[in-house]
Amino acid sequence: MFTVNPGCSPKPDIATPVLRKSPVKFSGAGKSRRSRLRVPSSRVNGKGSIRAVISSGDKTLEAASPLESKEESNNGSLVSSSGGIEVRAVVTVRKKMKEKITEKMEDQWEFFVNGFGQGIIIQLISQEIDPVTNSGKSVQSSVRGWLTRPLTNSHILEYAANFTVPSDFGCPGAILVTNLHNKEFYLLEIVLHDFDGGPIFFPANTWIHSRKDNPESRIIFKNQTYLPSQTPPGIKDLRREDLLSIRGTGKGERKPHDRIYDYDVYNDLGNPDKDEDLARPVLVGEERPYPRRCRTGRPPTKSDPFSETRIEKPHPVYVPRDENFEEIKQNTFSAGRMKAMLHNLIPSIAATMSSSDISFKCFSDIDKLYNDGLLLKDDEHKDIIENLLLGKMMKKVVSIGQTLLKYETPAIIKRDRFSWLRDNEFARQTMAGVNPVNIEILKEFPILSKLDSAVYGPPESALTMELIEQELNGMSVEKAIEEKRLFILDYHDMLLPFIKKINSLPGRKAYASRTILFYTKTGFLRPIAIELSLPPTPSSPRNKLVYTHGHDATAYWTWKLAKAHVCSNDAGVHQLVNHWLKTHACMEPYIIATRRQLSSMHPIYKLLHPHMRYTLEINALSRQSLINGGGIIEACFSPAKYAMELSSAAYKSLWRFDMEALPADLIRRGMAVEDSSMPCGVRLLIEDYPYAADGLLIWSAIQEWVESYVEHYYSEPNSVTSDLELQAWWNEIKNKGHYDKRNEPWWPKLNTKEDLSGILTTMIWTASGQHAAINFGQYPFGGYVPNRPTLMRRLIPQENDPEYEKFILNPQHTFLSSLPTQLQATKVMAVQDTLSTHSADEEYLGQVNPLHNHWSNDHDVLKLFNKFSTRLEEIEEIINQRNKDNRLKNRCGAGIPPYELLHRSSGPGVTGRGIPNSISI
Repeated sequence: MFTVNPGCSPKPDIATPVLRKSPVKFSGAGKSRRSRLRVPSSRVNGKGSIRAVISSGDKTLEAASPLESKEESNNGSLVSSSGGIEVRAVVTVRKKMKEKITEKMEDQWEFFVNGFGQGIIIQLISQEIDPVTNSGKSVQSSVRGWLTRPLTNSHILEYAANFTVPSDFGCPGAILVTNLHNKEFYLLEIVLHDFDGGPIFFPANTWIHSRKDNPESRIIFKNQTYLPSQTPPGIKDLRREDLLSIRGTGKGERKPHDRIYDYDVYNDLGNPDKDEDLARPVLVGEERPYPRRCRTGRPPTKSDPFSETRIEKPHPVYVPRDENFEEIKQNTFSAGRMKAMLHNLIPSIAATMSSSDISFKCFSDIDKLYNDGLLLKDDEHKDIIENLLLGKMMKKVVSIGQTLLKYETPAIIKRDRFSWLRDNEFARQTMAGVNPVNIEILKEFPILSKLDSAVYGPPESALTMELIEQELNGMSVEKAIEEKRLFILDYHDMLLPFIKKINSLPGRKAYASRTILFYTKTGFLRPIAIELSLPPTPSSPRNKLVYTHGHDATAYWTWKLAKAHVCSNDAGVHQLVNHWLKTHACMEPYIIATRRQLSSMHPIYKLLHPHMRYTLEINALSRQSLINGGGIIEACFSPAKYAMELSSAAYKSLWRFDMEALPADLIRRGMAVEDSSMPCGVRLLIEDYPYAADGLLIWSAIQEWVESYVEHYYSEPNSVTSDLELQAWWNEIKNKGHYDKRNEPWWPKLNTKEDLSGILTTMIWTASGQHAAINFGQYPFGGYVPNRPTLMRRLIPQENDPEYEKFILNPQHTFLSSLPTQLQATKVMAVQDTLSTHSADEEYLGQVNPLHNHWSNDHDVLKLFNKFSTRLEEIEEIINQRNKDNRLKNRCGAGIPPYELLHRSSGPGVTGRGIPNSISI
């Protein structure tokens, strides 16, 4: 049951000395743009003054003017002679940890300005209505001075101000903050003391803009949760006004200090003004649908009025101010450090290899990256590179005049350097690798394409019943399907429409692939046949090749090349569809809608808030340097310049919100069946499916937490449908955030608390467990290029090809020359290393940042959260035990790395484990 804390009233504090008096005004908060505070006069008023107090250590500075006489009010509080009651506000701000000299000088100037009461103005707004103004009662004062009481963290500063409020003021519900300085400051929280019932917390964790940038004051609400209909009357208008200020007008170019959240299409990936080869289509509409991104309002390009001009590194792309990386993040692999790596490290590698961007000549060339390192000779970038804070997996050794980059040995070959060659490891990674979400059961035979046969040829697969049965040890295909032993990794229909365009590009050769896997009676999954397809031609209307593992040397090498092509396809789909599209891009509209439609007092806002951290910033950086035209993804993955078009096609044909729930996805792929007796209501077909088995534990924990949280606030009938903010939020996600899919029939309804719990569980799972499972294994699995080549540069030689004889004479050379070049490989390794790295300030699922401890004042909710956190700790131990269970061959055995991608906690660096609350990299 939703409960509201009892009303509070001021109580006395006679021990607080005063520094000097400031003018104060007792009034209603006003009706018209009440968040614009009136700046008080610097003249000292007599009666009813607000007194700012500054503490320095245990000492206090006291003004020469005498204390006003006090008397006891009829409610037991001490009342000043002016009829007001004294309370104390403690304002906590965070300074930069590393300041430049100019910034330190600015701090000294701020100290001087604040000494005259011209720095910060705060206004308390009561939850009660002033009958004269018909709005919340208010009292306003300026804070004087910046002398502080030192805390444990030297960059965390506290300032205190005494307020004298009317005895009938009631309980404060909001504080308006005006920053009169010429630059912003970061406000952590404001705490009001001396009210009955203990201190009142106003968590902020926000940048307070300068009044010169925006004259409106910031509205900070206390940590009490209210549904819209339960908002106290004194702050009801402020709740609405705060949301309106965040939404903006949809016009104009955004400035760095803005906190405006709005939608736009993906029209900023290309740069046609720079080079026509860098023009990229806008992702919007029926032909190229895509989720929306955060609007920046930059002007259109000269070459294409539908494309937005780009902001190139090192200049930042706009995101709302509170979405930016915090300083700790910036000091590890923040925007600045990430950009430094991308535009200093990689060109240095290019400069080293530009004269000889060649293939790896032997496997020992790859091993040298880990054993000997890569020598960088580019003196121009040497100093910058030496100062880079690189991920744990990439070590650097500096010698005179040279820089040596040394990559840590990836987990996949650390225990067994030859594991990647084996079929069982290829199959194991479909369930315990970095992309364990595409394997599905083979439901019917023959295998048919759904593409237009007039364009793409006959729909029947070349994987015939006779061919497959040769690999089933006497079992028929019909029997294997009946016993649920045949599985498929099917990228045929997704990729075939792009193959002709991809293969026309220099250094790119790809097939559309299907892979059949057989689950043996001994509990092993093994690949038995691979089909590689090219678009039909007049001379070859059925352009499909089939490979099996074979027993002779030639078949062995062609099988290995076929697996490499499958891994390359898997890497591209993983990055562009499962990773970027389904987590990063699809979460962005949820975040924008949450900011725009749910007040920070709303219970669902508070629930989702930890799961939004850093996502808009990392997405903006990705649009700038990774998924943009000519960016890292295009340079290093098979689809090249068609990468985001492929991602759009997958969104069009595959993405459904209701299928992003883990149990629903497993059932859709046939990897689980409904079973009401099992947790989450599903039973896995293969128990030893680490991603699914661990994922269901995390999913169930999230689901239990969300359901209990929703029940706490929405216990009344019709409380979900009557929540206007909540309904607007869900409608905006469907009709604006995912506009191109707004008319799909599968969108869940939002009528009941069960509907709401399902929607929220899916969102939180996507931001936390799902992203962790498919992101933080990128370097551990992809850091060894032969295991997961991100592109292939040659088709498999056929007997009538001129290259076939060279293949027979030197198959290793053919294999290595098909992989990415040395430059492409080291580029993508550097990026995978960064993307797999946990920041030192990472916030993990079920944990709360110590600076955010006052996110809720509801003790019942805090108990529910602690229960959730405890359950996650139990799941960590279950995962540890599973990784020691010899029966589970996909996560335990000789040379097998344990499956820890869904192990909740982690230290900083590349660890192959840890579930952050949000998509933060």
